[in-house]
Amino acid sequence: MMLMDLVLCLISSILLMICVLVGVAFLTLLERKV
Repeated sequence: MMLMDLVLCLISSILLMICVLVGVAFLTLLERKV
């Protein structure tokens, strides 16, 4: 049970990091276009 919670927490953290990276990349691309 604890292992499953740990895996879920890890996956959530990775997804959050990916979302942040995509957001930052998107913002930089938008700034370059303008």
